[in-house]
Amino acid sequence: MIPRYATPSMTAVWSDEARWSAALQVELAVLDAQAATGEVPADAVAVIRAKAKVDVARINELERTTDHDVVAFVNQLAESVGPEGRWIHHGLTSSDVVDTALALQMRNAAALIEEGLVSLLRTIIRRAREERGTMMIGRTHGMHAEPTTMGAKMANWAFEVSRARERIATAAAEAATGKISGPVGTYSQISPEIEQIALAALGLRADQASTQVVQRDRHAAFVASIAIAGGTLERIATEIRHLQRSEVDEMREPFRTGQAGSSAMPQKRNPIKCERIAGLARLLRGYATAAMENQPLWHERDISHSSAERILLPDSTSLLAFMVESLNGVIEGAEIRRERMRVNLSEGRGLHAASRLLTALIDGGMDRQVAYSLVQSAAAQAQETEVHLREACLKTPEITSAIGSETIRQLFDEELALKNAGVLVDRLMQLG
Repeated sequence: MIPRYATPSMTAVWSDEARWSAALQVELAVLDAQAATGEVPADAVAVIRAKAKVDVARINELERTTDHDVVAFVNQLAESVGPEGRWIHHGLTSSDVVDTALALQMRNAAALIEEGLVSLLRTIIRRAREERGTMMIGRTHGMHAEPTTMGAKMANWAFEVSRARERIATAAAEAATGKISGPVGTYSQISPEIEQIALAALGLRADQASTQVVQRDRHAAFVASIAIAGGTLERIATEIRHLQRSEVDEMREPFRTGQAGSSAMPQKRNPIKCERIAGLARLLRGYATAAMENQPLWHERDISHSSAERILLPDSTSLLAFMVESLNGVIEGAEIRRERMRVNLSEGRGLHAASRLLTALIDGGMDRQVAYSLVQSAAAQAQETEVHLREACLKTPEITSAIGSETIRQLFDEELALKNAGVLVDRLMQLG
């Protein structure tokens, strides 16, 4: 991932140093298991543990000759150890090391994503509680609907982020799977006991029936969960973008001193961070597609997945970590424009109460279709003549005679529409 959209911690997870260090962990775990079962001399393993060092530059140099990165890695380790290095990679095939090391890297990446999502969730919950009673118009199809609160809107965000977090955790746990079963996965040169001992030491589960590789449905599920989380972040970012539009202006991204919105128009304050999140979410969906394309490998294995994974796994995890961090900053510093919310609500001329009027007329005994037609007609009159819907209803004899003038006036109390809205924020107690 280019530095512009990467976090240093995630970049470190996917560095060449980290990759080969994870591979060394796997080799050492296998050697420990082989020493415990008497298959490799314990004193040789002690020497290997003491001397084996990863040298990325040397691995790259050797690969220019071998054209095989794992062979270059094994040869480099053997060089660093000496005669005892002949026991390194004993009975293994490349994917035993590569796939198991990859599981370690994915687990580390998932831990960073989890940390970021927890922080984002805490920020949303805190702000939802702060805005529990902040009244605003709700919108469907981009049009005024009924009143809601900023707290209720943010509570909705929080629960979706929580689901994204759970989904990624579940997929990451499944992806934390390794294999030490040798060529084509039949344990021809290494025993199932070695696999169990080594993977237990690494904190990974063993693939129940691997081929020469760990099957890529797990990886696809992990990247798909990342893409879905990206969609959640994009949904929140898109909402903030809409609320920042000049005609709405109910919520604004933070804008620091010295920041510029446009090179040509000094007045501009654009929702660039949320727009960036929306753009990056598109890449995540593309990576999820590529991860799914990696599933149908030929026979017991091919390596068509390998080149794609070297890009899509670091990039997808890096992008999501960056997006989570960015959105956290947006919500943390977002400006809530409460007075503007009130203005926008009042400019709706009471049309938001139409559904409550319909319900009241039905409760009063009126046929639903008749009631719907009356309220629709009154709403059209209010829009065309720019009068408040309350006044249009008070001038409609069929409505006033059915429910009375005082009831009509009460139905336009915004608080009435929100009498139960606070429960949405209260439910955040479930999340902490």
